[in-house]
Parts: sequence; structure tokens; C-alpha cells
Amino acid sequence: MNDSIPLLIDTDPGVDDALALLMAFNSPRHHLLGLCITAGNVGLDHTVANALKLSEVAGIKVPVYPGCERPLVFAAEDASYVHGRDGFGDIDYEPAHFQAELEHAALAILRESHTHAGKLLLVTLGPLTNLALAVRLDPTLPSRIGRLVVMGGAVTGKGNTSIAAEFNIAFDPEAAAIVFESFPDIILVDWEAVLRHGFRHSTFEGWLAGGSPRADFYERISRKTRLWAEGKRGDHWHSADALAMMAALHPEYIIEKQRYFIHVETAGNQSRGATMVDWLERSGRPAQTEIVLKLDQARFETMIQDALGARA
Repeated sequence: MNDSIPLLIDTDPGVDDALALLMAFNSPRHHLLGLCITAGNVGLDHTVANALKLSEVAGIKVPVYPGCERPLVFAAEDASYVHGRDGFGDIDYEPAHFQAELEHAALAILRESHTHAGKLLLVTLGPLTNLALAVRLDPTLPSRIGRLVVMGGAVTGKGNTSIAAEFNIAFDPEAAAIVFESFPDIILVDWEAVLRHGFRHSTFEGWLAGGSPRADFYERISRKTRLWAEGKRGDHWHSADALAMMAALHPEYIIEKQRYFIHVETAGNQSRGATMVDWLERSGRPAQTEIVLKLDQARFETMIQDALGARA
């Protein structure tokens, strides 16, 4: 355990988050310190319950810290039309026997950043509300984070929530702006990278048929989302949070990346939540973001199969 990498995940489970969490649960190289939970895909009561249930199904006892129940400034619409009203496909699962912690997620982030100063791997899979709050409470936080991996954004404006914006950033642009202004080093896996790393629905369904408890549970909670995605996006399944988790757990699997300054737009009728990349270095601001462009697709698929227990 002393040689393992301390890992803290901020998430809003969510079907997509669930697959990423199974990957983290399955990593022998990392010591999972806890799950910090925010509202996003669905409301906080559901995202907390989903984190607890997924941990129970996977046989992993990990602290779950409830966080912010709404964005910092403006209310936002969730993604229940994709994930189901409860975020896990409305399968009416039996609630977990595990209980959430009393400590707020933002405080847990700060505490673990002190305990593991300079070594902590922090992965955000949802809106950045908890992390922004933590930074406002303690502006020295970024200096203690070893690596910050963010799933979010659409670097050339091909959004999945609006014309220009991706869901995680658009849900709480003010929080995202705080994070991108505060951290000098961010590893970003954006929605456009996700679209380049899909796999066929038929292939994924084969992995889900493996018979493990994790695969069986994931097949049930993801069924509604997969049907929606197949109708909207064709014959390929895309898992944004799983791709970000791969980049976090195995940076050696990143094949191509580019470093730029990114500004998060908080105003504009069409551009609120856009991640605006300073491609031509016109701002004079130091580049703070490594934009992940390409990852090892074969390794990605193998990691997903292993997380689902789909490989012998």
C-alpha cells in the first residue's frame, strides 16, 4: 500500500461514471481514498445513493462524501433524460447497506490534499462544484495536488449539451472557471476525444454478457442509456468518464496531447460553458491544460473488460 498512488475521485454517478469507478476499483496501482459526490447527472440524493450501491456491488468499502447539491450560482438542468431519473437507469435497485460520511466533499478534498501533499491523484468526472468550493476555502490547494485529471469540455466547440459546451462544464461554468483559473496543471479529457474512442455497441454487449456481478449490474443500469445513445449516436458506444479514468490511472497510455491555455466562458447566449482554447497564444496567459487527443484504444477496451470481469 505504501507504494500505491493515492487516488481521490469527484463524481456524479451516473451510468458513465459507474464504468469509470469500476475501473478505479480494479486498479492495483492505486489506493482509493474516497468518492466525493456532487449533483450533476441527477440530484445529490441519487448520486450519493448510486456511489454507495456501486461500491457494494463491487465489494469495495470506500468512504463516500456528499458534496454540493447545486451549482455555485445558477440552477442547471440535469441529464436524467440520458441516465434515468435516478441516474442508474431506473431499475429500482435495493439501496446499499453502506452509509455516506458526514464530512463534506470539499473538506475531504482539502484534508486528503494535506495528508498526501504532492502525491494525490485527483480525478473529476462531473461538474467541478466541489473542487471550486475547496479552492475558494483554501487557495493553496492546487500546490498540493500531484495530478488533476478533468473529464469535461469541448475544445473546438462541438458540445453535447449546447452548440459549444459539454455537460460537466455547462452544468456549473462558474465552478469550472474557478478551477481553470486556479490550477497551473490540468489534464483534460474532453468530449471530442471521447468521440474518437468509441467501440461498437455489439462488442460492449458481449463484454456485459460475461456473467460477473459487476457486468450484470452494469448491464441493467446502462440499458436505458445505451438504447438512447444508439438512437442518437449510431452504432458506437462512448464512455467519457471511462476514457478520463484510463488517462488518470495509466498516463503512459496517452499517445498524443497538446498544452494550451483554456478559458471557461460564463456568459453569452450560445457560448456559456464553452471551453475556449487559446490555440494561437493570443491571451498572453500561461498554458495550464494538457489536452488529451489520443489514447491507446486497445488498452482502453482491455481495461473496461477487466473492470467488468469480462476477461478470464
